[in-house]
Amino acid sequence: MFENLTKKLESAFKHIRGQGRLTEKNMREGLQEIRVALLEADVNYKVVKKFIEEVQEQAIGQKVLESIQPAQQIVKIVHDELVRIMGEKHEGLKKAENGPTILMLVGLQGQGKTTTAGKLGLMLKKKGQRPLLVGADVYRPAAIKQLEIVAGQAGVEFFSLGEQANPVDTCLMAQGEAHMRGCDTIILDTAGRLHVDEEMMTEVRQISAQVHPHEILFVANAMTGQDAVRSAKQFHDALPLTGVILTQMDGDARGGAAISLIEVTGCPIKFVGTGEKLDALEPFHPRRMADQILGMGDVVSLVEKAQEVVDQEQALKFQEKVRKANWDLEDFLLQMQQVKKMGSIGDLMKKIPGLNKMMPQGAGDMPEDELKYAEAIIYSMTPKERRNPKIINGSRRRRIAEGSGTTVQDVNALLKDFERMKKMMKDMMKGGKGRGMRRNAMPPGFM
Repeated sequence: MFENLTKKLESAFKHIRGQGRLTEKNMREGLQEIRVALLEADVNYKVVKKFIEEVQEQAIGQKVLESIQPAQQIVKIVHDELVRIMGEKHEGLKKAENGPTILMLVGLQGQGKTTTAGKLGLMLKKKGQRPLLVGADVYRPAAIKQLEIVAGQAGVEFFSLGEQANPVDTCLMAQGEAHMRGCDTIILDTAGRLHVDEEMMTEVRQISAQVHPHEILFVANAMTGQDAVRSAKQFHDALPLTGVILTQMDGDARGGAAISLIEVTGCPIKFVGTGEKLDALEPFHPRRMADQILGMGDVVSLVEKAQEVVDQEQALKFQEKVRKANWDLEDFLLQMQQVKKMGSIGDLMKKIPGLNKMMPQGAGDMPEDELKYAEAIIYSMTPKERRNPKIINGSRRRRIAEGSGTTVQDVNALLKDFERMKKMMKDMMKGGKGRGMRRNAMPPGFM
């Protein structure tokens, strides 16, 4: 996400480098590029106008500190303004003082409400809560069945009165059902429409008036850009939204919706969907998002994800083996599987400060399935070969290639890169510089 905007902003900052002071003259070209970059990223034009005015007002005439270049100073000003526009800080979900917390999901059809309900349920379950997913969409064929399947995948409770029931009655009865089942959170999956219409708004207003949800969350697809912003504003004008969840942020290279939403609607973005899997829902942190937009990475989110999915005991054992330089292909396979749990390799690399700028064009964009080639090669080895790759001669390599559906060249590349990686990590542990790795100095698909 934000890939195009990040590159264009980096280009804009180049025009300001080498100046001793930020003036209107030397900033004009850079600001024009920033303006174009934001508009091309599908940021609302009123937001862009205000953004440029704020940046210009803060930057012009500021003396550049001895240790800071003008480009660095303008990056700081742009960063701070991005943070302000996107809401300053993460806003979590409200909680009921008594009884279950009620979260009501609203939005247009096809924006990902049902899947988001499952993602929210799984996220809350991991935090020790007991959510109840409620199917109140009686119009879309099989919508209730889909939610039931999603609830089963998330391992959370599900309730619905069926497709013939009144949605308001379903939502009302869900409260008693939650009490009976010991659930502390109710997630209402309401019906969407292809466009905002009065019939739709009347129904969600009735549900809101009778159920009194603690949160009314608008679910929108980030890839629809300004359409998502306009729909959110229309909903907010008719219904008091408390927040927004943006889906498919991983597929949005422009990012205009995320930057525009709060400024246009006044509603905070609370969560973003970053993939199809049920665990691909993350809290929205404006500062971290601004870091990613400006190519500064997002180490905090990376660490949080690692703590959530990585087996800490295995990681410590691997560290010890690396220290002693006695790790093998079985250890490497385990580490590869740990990394896969954290998401796509490309997304992970973009969270590491500076690394995204060093990545060649297209690096990290290969399908996740490509990792399976490396796994298949290692799985086709005998335990003895994994523990001692040096015994893998020509005939063994041919057998491994046939067993894994790859070529001997692929097997050779993996073994060569594995040895190079071992040496590099050994040098690093000894305090050596370690040689940089070439583009293909990893198993197929790893970079």
